[in-house]
Amino acid sequence: MAFMIFIAGTLALTAFIAWATYRSAQVLRQMQVDFNLLLLPAENLLRVGMVVACLILGWASGLPREQFGWTSHAPLVDLAIGLAVGVLAQIVLNALTDWAISRFGPGIYSPIVILSILPRSQEEWAPVLLALFPAVLVEELLFRSLLLGGLAVAWPVPVLMAGTALLFGWMHSPQGRLGMVMTAAVSLLLAALFLWRGSLLPPLAAHYVVNLLQLVIAHRRRDELERLRH
Repeated sequence: MAFMIFIAGTLALTAFIAWATYRSAQVLRQMQVDFNLLLLPAENLLRVGMVVACLILGWASGLPREQFGWTSHAPLVDLAIGLAVGVLAQIVLNALTDWAISRFGPGIYSPIVILSILPRSQEEWAPVLLALFPAVLVEELLFRSLLLGGLAVAWPVPVLMAGTALLFGWMHSPQGRLGMVMTAAVSLLLAALFLWRGSLLPPLAAHYVVNLLQLVIAHRRRDELERLRH
């Protein structure tokens, strides 16, 4: 019974996040926001609430913490692996993005999301990087801990990896076709990292580093990204 409640709750939370992402994409397409989306108090409270919901679902499932990757036998090693994978992944992603845009044209990628969370001043960097953590954490708890780790008790891991990758890519549809493909590939990488190490720490660290470096690169290339948006 507890596991069935866990499945229902996990799928409901996934549907809610997918709907919220779709609505956010509609807003971004229809208007140019003049504020940083990561710094909205209501958005941050919602992310913290979803983190708590993920933790409650995992606890209520009756499954051991190890199933969700909430333990680590070598946290420093896991952290180092995650940081290294994150840096290498972003180097590859940046190179592939530049190549794809030059090969297929700017219409394949939209910078609308990254520009909506890019710090607009030096003072915004610290709060943006702080707010980035719960945003990354809720995605890792949902996609790696619950959908991959928890549901692996009932469904084949390859099916879960493919399904979560497709969903993760679709949720990043505001970034264009290239963004969807790239994020789906990153999801597969993070899933493999999660399964290899048996801990959420490596994919969490890698995911945060990828997003952090994406912001740094976007900051240096803001003018170019602004032209791509138009």
